[in-house]
Amino acid sequence: MNQTTDIFESNVTDMDLATASSEFLTSSNRSLETYSSSMIAKYWVPATALECLGFVLKLSLMLFIILAALLGNLLVIVSVMRHRKLRVITNYFVVSLALADMLVAIWAMCFNFSVEVTGGVWIFGYFMCDVWNSLDVYFSTASILHLCCISVDRYYAIVQPLDYPLIMTNRKLAFMLAVVWCSPALVSFLPIFMEWYSTEEHLLFRKRNHYICSFTVNKVYAIASSSVSFWIPGMVMIFMYYRIYVEADRQERMLYRSKVAAALLNKHLQINGITAGLTLLRQSMDAATEKADAGCSSKMKRERKAARTLGIIVSAFLTCWLPFFLWYVITSLCAEACYNPPEVVTLVFWVGYFNSALNPLIYAYFNREFRVAFKKTLQSCCDFATRLITRRRKNPHDPYVYSNASSELQVNSHFRTDHHRKNDNNKRMSCLSEGESLNFHTEAVI
Repeated sequence: MNQTTDIFESNVTDMDLATASSEFLTSSNRSLETYSSSMIAKYWVPATALECLGFVLKLSLMLFIILAALLGNLLVIVSVMRHRKLRVITNYFVVSLALADMLVAIWAMCFNFSVEVTGGVWIFGYFMCDVWNSLDVYFSTASILHLCCISVDRYYAIVQPLDYPLIMTNRKLAFMLAVVWCSPALVSFLPIFMEWYSTEEHLLFRKRNHYICSFTVNKVYAIASSSVSFWIPGMVMIFMYYRIYVEADRQERMLYRSKVAAALLNKHLQINGITAGLTLLRQSMDAATEKADAGCSSKMKRERKAARTLGIIVSAFLTCWLPFFLWYVITSLCAEACYNPPEVVTLVFWVGYFNSALNPLIYAYFNREFRVAFKKTLQSCCDFATRLITRRRKNPHDPYVYSNASSELQVNSHFRTDHHRKNDNNKRMSCLSEGESLNFHTEAVI
């Protein structure tokens, strides 16, 4: 009897604990929902004119980043397609990077912009929230992996220039691009749609509140995804740039030493009077040496420019994405203990997005070939737009537009045909009147 009573009491206690925990979870969800609703109302309805101005400036800056990423990366793709000189292996990585950055602007930035416009309200439903989070992680990771591949390609081009055509073949290029485009799915679509990325409490809260699309992750997913998306590619890029810088500096010192050795040899021959019989040979050797030095120096200049461009790209990458991934890992590890204001979330997201708009500007400013190709492409677009506007202004209703010379020729020919027709009719009428009068006279005579 006592055992039965104890068992019953223990069961009642377990039931009470389960009920209490469910009520606590419900109350916590309600409080979180109330907090989210109050936060949405706070950001959606600006209280003062200063808040309205800040809201408009924020949206304008976001829209500028979206348009810059779209148009700049589209310009990169069109320029490489139009100019045969840019169709080298490295620029295929650049074109693929531009495509990834364009998709970041279309899917990640635009959905985030819609959330900012609505004041934090997600209007596309539960399923599209998972789609947006997956595409955001996927294309951002693909963009970062492209930068890693470009650094590896430049490393082999500068450190091993003779073996570069054998190392970077079309088959290896296709394999690297396939890895870059397929591997981000392992940290985006698979864990998000399988619901491995977050906690059960957050998934339950999302199912009850479809108008809120927050990306709250667990600790395991935070470490794994950040390592694949940022930390490992970032370390590879820094190591490759360091090796490129060391090799470029070594080659420059070797070129300087060869020039000094040639100058000392020439001076030694002049001092000893040996140049009398070796004048022609020395001139030919000097000419060959000058050509070789010019070729080496031009090659060194190109490689140093490429290394400098890569260094700027790596610096911009770290500047844009390091704050986001530091915030991402720290807030995921400390969970509720860290204060996480919405303004900081928006700032770190859009600073990372800005990297997609910054890459075309870096290529346009620091790469002469891209700069020339961009100018020609923009000039062609402006000429086409000018011709199109001019044609529509001449005759907005007629889809077929003719030049002034052709129109005048048609008008003159029309007037000439009308004049000839009138002359022929007059001649016919005169002939007819004469015939009628002749008939009249003959009838009278008869």
